[in-house]
Amino acid sequence: MSFSLYWLRQELNDLGLKPGVSFFIEGIKVTKTQKMGGFNLAAKWKRKVGGTVPKEGWFILTNLDNLESAIASYKKRFDIEEMFRDFKSGGYNLEDTNVSGNRLISLILIIAFAYSSATFKGQIIKSKGVQKYVGRIKEYGRIQRRHSCFYIGLYGQIWVNFMESCWSLVTELMRLNLNKLEYYLKGQKAMKHILSAF
Repeated sequence: MSFSLYWLRQELNDLGLKPGVSFFIEGIKVTKTQKMGGFNLAAKWKRKVGGTVPKEGWFILTNLDNLESAIASYKKRFDIEEMFRDFKSGGYNLEDTNVSGNRLISLILIIAFAYSSATFKGQIIKSKGVQKYVGRIKEYGRIQRRHSCFYIGLYGQIWVNFMESCWSLVTELMRLNLNKLEYYLKGQKAMKHILSAF
């Protein structure tokens, strides 16, 4: 639903947002003391899926014209957050390098190439449906993805390196423990899919 509203003072909690509901309010003014106008408010609370309901909905203050544009734009934020995490503590530890100037530019350029390569490989691994062999899948009740495509691609490379150096050892261990042969064969099939990304 979409409607225009000019309010003096209305709390977000009073707008009736609940699971499965979304709405768009045009032309609102914000703050108690000094009112600022020219904003729209997009609100969305995802519905219950698979027995899981998100804990809270989204209230997005925007200058975009409709609910769909505001939500689509806001969803991009999560990919950007993943990228920042990958550049920082989740991958390259960029902030710990303490470089500046031309060295920082060179480092960012190298990271951009490496990040792109790992991300593309991670996308291929995910498209083949074998990411659960590389990294833990989503946990029960968790809404956000646990691992980015970058993470999956990076750890896929570690898998490839491990298998190249330890394939004969793994084969020998499987001969000793035949009751795990079914899992070994599944892993071997997944490994072929992962190798096709590299």
